[in-house]
Order: sequence, then C-alpha cells, then structure tokens
Amino acid sequence: MVKTFAEVLMTETESSSNSKSTDIMTTDSLDKEDTNCNETEEGTPNKSSLDIMMGNGGEDEEAGADQADSPVVDDFPSQSPRMGGLAAVIDSSLRSIQSASSAISSMVHAFVQLHTEPTAPFPISTKDLSDLSSERTHQALARVLKKAASNLPPCAPGEEEELKSARVRIEALVSRIGTGEEDEDNEGDDGGHYKSTSYTEKKSDSQELLLQPNALATVILRSKPDEGITNDASDIEFRREAFGTNAIADKKLESFLKLCWNAVQDFVLIMLIVLGIIGLVVETTTLEDGEKCGACWLEGFAILLSVCIVVLVTAGIDYAKQFAFIRLTRSLHETNTKAVIRNGHQMSVIDDDIVVGDILSVNAHNLASIPADCILLGPPISGGLKMDESSLTGESKLISKKPGDVVLSGTTAIQGSAKMLVIAVGINSVAGKIKAHVYDSTDHDGGGLDGDDDSPLFVKLEKIAKQIGIAGMLAAILSFVVNCIKGFVFDGLSPRDYIIDYIVVAITVLAVAVPEGLPLAVTLALAFSSNKMMKEQNLVKHLDACETMGCATTICTDKTGTLTSNKMTARSIYTNETDFSCTDPSLSLGDFVKMSPDRPKDSTLTLISTLIAIDTMDETTVEFEGNKLTASTGNPTEVALLALAHSLNGEDIQDLRNSTRGRSLKGALAEFLVEGKQIGFSSARKMMSWAVPKLEGGYRIYCKGAAEVLLARCTHELTGSTPEMNDAARERILSIGEAYNRRGMRTLVLAYRDLPDGVDFDAKSANIFNSDGTEALEVETQLTFVALVGIEDPLRPEVQGAIKQCYEAGIDVRLVTGDSPNTAVSIAYQAGILKDFHFTESSSDEKIAVNLKPNVLMEGKTFRRKVYRTDNDGEKEFDQAAFDKIWPHLRVLARSSPDDKLTLAHGLNQSTLFADKRACLTLKTEDRITVFPDRQVVAMTGDGTNDAPALKRADIGFAMGIAGTQIAKDAADIILLDDNFASIVTAAKWGRNVYASIQKFLQFQLTVNIAAVITALVGSFAFALSPLAAIQMLWVNLIMDSLASLALASEPPTDELLKRKPVNRSKSIVTNRMWANMLGQAAYQLVIIMFLLFGGPQAFGFAPGDQVEREGNNSIHYTFIFNSFVWMQLFNEINSRCLGGEINVFKGMNRNPLFCSILLITAILQAIMVQFGGKAMHVSDGGLNGELWGYSFLFGFISLPIQQGINCLYGHCDGIDGRGAGRVKSSRRLSSIVVR
Repeated sequence: MVKTFAEVLMTETESSSNSKSTDIMTTDSLDKEDTNCNETEEGTPNKSSLDIMMGNGGEDEEAGADQADSPVVDDFPSQSPRMGGLAAVIDSSLRSIQSASSAISSMVHAFVQLHTEPTAPFPISTKDLSDLSSERTHQALARVLKKAASNLPPCAPGEEEELKSARVRIEALVSRIGTGEEDEDNEGDDGGHYKSTSYTEKKSDSQELLLQPNALATVILRSKPDEGITNDASDIEFRREAFGTNAIADKKLESFLKLCWNAVQDFVLIMLIVLGIIGLVVETTTLEDGEKCGACWLEGFAILLSVCIVVLVTAGIDYAKQFAFIRLTRSLHETNTKAVIRNGHQMSVIDDDIVVGDILSVNAHNLASIPADCILLGPPISGGLKMDESSLTGESKLISKKPGDVVLSGTTAIQGSAKMLVIAVGINSVAGKIKAHVYDSTDHDGGGLDGDDDSPLFVKLEKIAKQIGIAGMLAAILSFVVNCIKGFVFDGLSPRDYIIDYIVVAITVLAVAVPEGLPLAVTLALAFSSNKMMKEQNLVKHLDACETMGCATTICTDKTGTLTSNKMTARSIYTNETDFSCTDPSLSLGDFVKMSPDRPKDSTLTLISTLIAIDTMDETTVEFEGNKLTASTGNPTEVALLALAHSLNGEDIQDLRNSTRGRSLKGALAEFLVEGKQIGFSSARKMMSWAVPKLEGGYRIYCKGAAEVLLARCTHELTGSTPEMNDAARERILSIGEAYNRRGMRTLVLAYRDLPDGVDFDAKSANIFNSDGTEALEVETQLTFVALVGIEDPLRPEVQGAIKQCYEAGIDVRLVTGDSPNTAVSIAYQAGILKDFHFTESSSDEKIAVNLKPNVLMEGKTFRRKVYRTDNDGEKEFDQAAFDKIWPHLRVLARSSPDDKLTLAHGLNQSTLFADKRACLTLKTEDRITVFPDRQVVAMTGDGTNDAPALKRADIGFAMGIAGTQIAKDAADIILLDDNFASIVTAAKWGRNVYASIQKFLQFQLTVNIAAVITALVGSFAFALSPLAAIQMLWVNLIMDSLASLALASEPPTDELLKRKPVNRSKSIVTNRMWANMLGQAAYQLVIIMFLLFGGPQAFGFAPGDQVEREGNNSIHYTFIFNSFVWMQLFNEINSRCLGGEINVFKGMNRNPLFCSILLITAILQAIMVQFGGKAMHVSDGGLNGELWGYSFLFGFISLPIQQGINCLYGHCDGIDGRGAGRVKSSRRLSSIVVR
C-alpha cells in the first residue's frame, strides 16, 4: 500500500533536483504562497494560505501551468535546504512522493505526538462526512478536506518558526489536493443517479487520487491505510461517540395494548364479548320483584374474563414473537463479519462493530457486501473494483471505482478487491438512513423475517379453519332457528323470555365449533422448532422454512466445508519431475519434501513459496508458532497453500510479500504496490494471477488455478533447464493429478511467466479460451509449469451416517462441486452418495469417473450443452424434456458453475416426470431408480455470492454460516452455523417434526370440535339448552388451543421420522388414518355423552340437568358431563401423540417433560374449576363427589384401549384395500409388460 499521508511527509530522503512538474502549480508559486503565509503570520493583511492554495493565487498558477515541462528549481528558504520535496508531494510521480523536507517531517512528528491523542477532537463532523456520502462528488471531498484543514489545531506557543511555516504548508497541501477539476465528460458509470468521483487522466490527478483519501484517513481521521486504527477499546468507543455506531436501532415494537386490540378483532371473541355483556345486562336487569342478584353476574363476568385471558395469551405470544425476531436478527448480525485492519493486523469484526476510520479490506469473492459508506483508498489494483449499486439505484450496470470514490453501504463488490476508509456508519450512511426510515414506519413487516405469513402451510391451515368456522356458523344458525320454531311455534313460549337463551345456545355452538387457536398452535410449533434448531446449528430465517424442509425430496450439496471438514492441508506436490506424497500425519508436506533424498533445489523451493505468497488474497492470513499453524482467516485452500509455503522455507508470508515490489502493503516498497497487476479469480477463468515488476525490467506473472486449465496454457516445465513441455510431459502431470484426485484431493497448478516491458495486460489470446468459452488473457498463456499441488480436505466423520439417513428418508442427495470429476467421485463414493451399482459391471475396482454409468456424473459444460437448446431467434432456452432424461441418473455435477446450480434447482422443481408412469416404471426396473410421485422439493446449499440466485430458486436454501458471503446468507432460508451436512439432516428431521406436530394438534382439536358441536346441537334440539355452557367450552378451547398446542408442539423429533417418505405437495395435511382416529374417538365420546345426557340421571341418581338449570341453579348432571368430556380430551391428548397407529402411545413421554407438565397442570386446573368454579364456570356448588370423579376419570381412560381398537380396525380395512390395490397394480403391470 502507498505510504500514509503522514509517513509520506515524514520521509527524509533527498529530493531529486531534476523532478518534472506535472501539476498546474510550480515551485515558484509555492514560494510566493510561502512568503504570503509568513507575511500573514507577521500581521500583514493578505489572503489566507488556504485560499491561495485552493487555486486563488492569481496569474502565477497560469504561469506555472505553462511551465509544466520546465525543471523545478529548489529555492525554498535556506533554513530548510530539503524543502523542495514539498513540491514533489504534488507534482512528482508516486515514487518521488517520498522526497519530503525534514522540516515537514519534524512538524508532522510533532503534530502526531501533540494532537493525535485518542480523545483529541476530530477536525471534521459527522454531518460533513455524511454529506460527503450523500453528494459523492469531487467538490464535496474537496470541501471536506478544506474544512478539516481549517479546523486543525493552531500552532502551540513555543513551537519553532520552522514548524509554524511547515504547518501552514501542510494545511495548504491538504486543501490543495482536494481541488482537482471535475471531468465534465464523465458523469459516472451510473448515468448520473449516484455520481462517483471522476477525474481527468493527467498524471497529477492520478497522484491526487492517491493523496486525497490517504490525507483524509491519516491527517483527518487519524487512521493509517496500512495499519488502520488502534484496537484499543477506548479509541473505538470514542469514535462511536464522535461519529455514531454502525448498529441500526431495533425496530420499534408494537405496544402490548395494540397487540391486545389486534387480538380482540377475532369474530368469535367479539361474539363472546357481546354474549358476556348481554348476559350481564339480562341477569342483572330482569330480576323478579324481591329477587336478589347475588352472584347472577358471575357467568357474564366469567365469559368476559375468559375473553380477556384469551386476548392476553394471544397478545403475549405475539409480543414475545417480536423479541424472538429481534434475537434472530441479532443472531444474523453476528454472522455478518468483515475484515478490517487494526494495529497493522487484519481481523474479523461484525458489521455493528465497524467505526469511522476503520480500514475495510474487501474482496469480491469472500466479503462482498459493504457495511458502511467508505472512500476507496489507493493505489488502484489492476482490474479495479466494480460495484453493483442496483440495490440503491435500480441500475444493473456495474460501477467502476477509483481511489477517492465513495463506495456506498448496501452495495456489492462484484469484481476485484480493495481497501476502503470508513467515513459514515449506521444512520449516517446512505443505506442506514433508508433502513432507519423504514424501521420508523408503522407498516414495517420485520425486514422479511416473518415470511411465514404467506406460507402455503398457513394458507392451507387457515383454509381448514375457515371451513370449520363456516360449518360452525351454519350449526349455530340451525340451532337458533330450530329452537325458535320449537319454542315459539310448538311450545308457545314467550320470545321476550327465551330469545336471549336461544341466542346464548347458538353462540355456544359457534364457540364450540371454531378452533380459534389453530394459527396460534402452528406458530407455537414453528417457533419452538426454530429455537431448538438454533441449538443444533440451524439458524432459521423464515419460520415456514422449518416445515418446508420436512417435505424435501432432494438435497443438492456443496463439497468443501459441507461434506468435508474444510481443514485443507497440502499432502502432495509434484515438482522437478518428482512426486512427493506425505502419508505421515505428523509431518507437514514441506518438511517431508525437505527431508527427501530427491529434495528440489533451494531456488525451486523459494520460487514455490514466493509464488504462493504473492498470488493469494490479502484476506487470507496465517499465524504460526514455530512451524505449527495456530490461526488463519480467509479461503481454506489458500490457507493450505500458505502453510505449505511457510513450511518449505520458514519465511513469514507477510515478509515475502513486503519484500516484493508491486505486492508489498507496507514498508519501503509499499509505494510501488500500484505497479503490481492483480487478475482476480472467477468461476469463468478458474485461475488467479498477480504480476509484479522485476528489477531488470518487465514483469513476472504468477498464476495458480485448476490443473486442466493451467496445464493447457503451459509451454515449459521447471526441471532445472526449463525445457519446452511436450504432450508426454503434460499427460504425465495429468495422470499424477488424477491419482491425487482419486485419493480425494483437490489439485492446483502453480506456474509463472516473464513478461517484457510495455506488455498489454488486456490483450486477448486468439487460441486459448477460458472455461466459459471467452478468450483468455494473452499474459496468462505460454506459462512455465512449476508444481502440481494436491490438497486434502478429509470427509467429516458424521457425513456417511447422515447421507444414509437421507436415503432411508426418501431424500436424494446430489453433489454439486467445482472440483475435478475424479475428486468429486472420490468424495461422493466415500460419503455414500455413489454406490457400487452406479459403476459399470465391467469396470475394475477403481472408483473413478470414467467407470461410472452414463449421466451419473457430468461436468458443468456438458450439462449446460445437454439441457439448453437454441430457439428460432438463436437464443438459448432451457429444455425441460432433455433435463428429465438426465436428472434421475445424475448424482455428481463436477466443474460446475453457480449458474449450473440455478439450472439444476429450476429443472428439479419444475419436473413433472412423475406423471409419466411408463418412464417411472422403466427407471425402477432397469436402473433401480424410484421417482418421487409428485414435484420435487429442492434443498440447495451455497456459500458464494453467485450462489444467491440458486438459493432463492430452491424451495429451501441453506447458506454456510462460516464460509458463506453475506449475499448468500441474505438469499437463504436457513443458515448452517457449522457448515455441516449433518445439520441439514437435522433440519429435515425437525421439519418433519413440525409437520407431524401440526397434524397431532389437528387430530386432537378436530376431535374436540366434532364431539362438542354435535353435543351442543343435540342438547339444544332436545332441551333448548346446551349441556356444555359457553364458559365451559371457552375453557375447553383455552386449554385445548393453548396448552395442548404447546404440549404437542414440544414433542422432540425421533429417528423414526427419517424412515418415512417425504409428504407430497398436493397431499392433504389430514390423512385417512387421522380421519379414522378423529371419527373413532369422537364417536366414543358422543356415545358416553349421549348416555350421560339421556340416561345419566337414572343411572347415577341425580336430577335431570335441564330441569335444574331452568330453576336457575347449576346441575350436577351437566357438571358431570362437562368433567367427563374434558377428561376424555385429556386422555385423547396422549393418543394424539401418535399418528401411525402405534401400540405404545406412551413411548417417548419421559423424554418430553414439558408435555407431562402441561398434562398435569391441565388436570389440576380442571379439578379446581369443577370443585371451586361454581357459578363462574357454570358448575354445581361443591363440585362432584368421589364416585362421579372416578367415573369421569374412567371414561377418559377408556379412550386409550378404544384407540387400540381403532388401530386394529383401520389396519384390517387398510390391509384389505392394500391387497386389492396390489392385485390391480399387478394386473396393470402385467398388461404393460404384455403391451411392451
């Protein structure tokens, strides 16, 4: 990196007397300005030095412009004989910037010591920097620099006159470097929407590009481009106080009262409120003469109190849900890390901890999302930085950035790498202002996290609830009409006396019918599961993603870090015509090579180490204690290469870089970094290069990349004499690479080429092409082969078992990787994705790509060629029919690109191959492939920015929490915090558990509704009175909807869930067996209730309930019915834990203490309600005696053996249907075979 502004001015090398001035100012004009400055200091009225240096110096500037090619004369005051270097700071090339005066050096040294204490005020305000972010023009940066320079601390008493003069020059220089003319012909690449800083191409302007942001960093914000700020907590906190924090305040929560108001909008609750008020009014105002009210108000009050309880519970859950989403958002923020430089070391910090003055290290491959407004620092790296600003501008065109340009928060680095100075954070940044505005609005929906609102699962369940509600409304109307006709027409009752009773009965029927707690139950199930999944390394962004994953039929997974441990280690290297393969895990490959009798020359080892050190990204860092790797960041493959480079020669990687001109970031050679040319990695090129200047002239370009790509470009081989590489040598290297691949290693080739002066780095080759068919760069051809490196990434130990579970669960697993075919096959076979039957029978025992059956493995280019066709307009279009012929066989997609992932996700999702029964039968009989009988539900993993479209297109997208970019995480539904494939299987298990939990609750709830509605209707028809009072059914619904939903949702997943096949998209959530269970249990409950309703008084010796109730008392009869009804529901809650006809319904209860606790609490509350509820719960005074309690418990307990009877009956009937269906299928199959 170029030296910091302070370091530039502090350098004490002698200035060159023949420096050429290329700026519009000459040394003469500087002398005159210096004189004017001194006169001003002595009190002579004159223009300020800042005004003069900003270009208001009169005709001298124009004269200076005419003398641009004249030799510069050093005529600064004699007391500062080396002051000629000041002109060089502005006028010379970057190399001569180092020539500065000793006086200025002393001044800056004093300035740094006196005025850069951590708590010293900054000479610029937050508003100034925020305005710079908003304007993003050259003039805005000039104004900021000018204002900051004018606010620098004044000369302290006692400072030497020389320091005073130098201070004035520094202030003038800081102002001067920000006043370059705007290039009127260049409005920025964005068409004027968001102007980038643009400059003329004059040499002086290129220096200003470097000096402006560096001056802002060093002098104004007290940060160094190569060292950053200090990592001292007090300094960071002081910067937060001065410029704000990068964390946006959490969204304003909905108040609890507002949530209560929302909850009370439910139609049924409104009806119950009306009922309660009517009850209170009727009971307290229709008393006969002399009659005392007593507790007549209790029932109406209890109904209203119950409504309050339901509202408070619902609002409380919604209120807690808000905090859950806040915690989720914070968890996501904790995965958003960026690389910053502090104390001269690169480190990862979360976005919220970034402060103004931080030096942000950005690479388009790893760290794409910009977390704050920044200014790009110089010098520019070859290839430049290109940003996608479409998120702010709507323009899809990439914007090229130069040093001094403002890079906005929320934009994305698409190409290149760079270092940036953070100038505005949080609500002071452009994206932060927008985000804060959205958060303040009342219609903000949670930033996209509450995506379950439009979930297909919720739509389906709401549809069921609506249908049940309509049925309940019809039942209520029927009850009211029948009672009115019966009472007013046939019995001659007075409407004035009984109309209220009939309305109460109708509303009771309605309250019984509507499962108002169903959405609440689903939310509880999803929230509970998402919290549990978080503990198992699955961060769920959208609640409905839990259930969707449970329906997954195919998983397309990455290799590196997902199937493998992502602990890359170089284990083999081929160089100097010798293969070195280390099998001793206690030895590093470098030590093994150095200990070998065929050890290469030291020059070869140094070349390999230098090549690796130079041609790796700055974001990849390693730390060693001796020869042991103790810490690393960045790309795992590059970490393995850097560890190899260190072990080969023992040198520090950073020292190797800093000793190389054109690659050094700090030290004496840092100013020459601009001479280096980086050609970044891309999936199209599958290689990366870095060219550095040579001392004798010209360049040496170092390259690393995929073996087959670089070998095709190599014309020579490093063997001591560097002979030309012939086809035999190339085949030999390829065969060694294949041997590495068969051992599961990734192979990379290292190569270089010496280039002459004046080489065109943009020239394209006419004969060599990139992987995507585009022309290769000419400088990356005619290379000299140096080494072939085999990097091992061992399989995670838990992956084999996890993939076996997937296949048992009916989930296909496909490997999609950028690795070579043989490496992919080796890993896929080890993991269990590939089986022996995928290989040809005539093949040898060697499990390599060429021995696989057709279409089991494809390379990306072959895959694209087969699934795309050219239409009549010459455009490529996706061919679903061709894809359907491939995908059932496809298990491994090697050398794939991110676009291949998108194509695969789209094709699988849209395939209707399952509808072609003949094709499915052929696949099953001939290839042992069973096609899922519905559209595929696709899960896709990804970590790169370019994977985002595929993650979005898939039904469920998994982003890597460790290796994934921010864009990938934003596009995903679930983030794997440990990047482990086994965690995907965990997500599938929990997803199926969510689906099963909702089914359990539906089975339980609908049984209650069926029995209760029929009971209420029969009671209203027979006695014009429901045996189950409205308050009692409200209590039942409160128990069943809230406590039961939580109890059934808390059921932990079992391994049996992964032994079932996935659920079809079109399959109803209520299965046939569930209908059998619900109707069977409801029938049993109705038999008991009808027996108690019509035969109870005679059997148990108490008065009929309808007679007692009409006298204004609560009956033992109806209390007994209520208690028996509730206990049958409680025991049926245990039955509802099982959906598949299991015999042992208690299995696993001991693993769910929450279920047991809720069951116990519910039973205790029921006992309290019956014994002490009195008029409030519409039960008899004193409750029930022991005998009736015993019968209530017995009726409930009998539901357990009844369930076993239902299971046996259903199994018998299903067996008969199955045998009949089997005979039909056999007949059809025979017919199809005969037809064939």
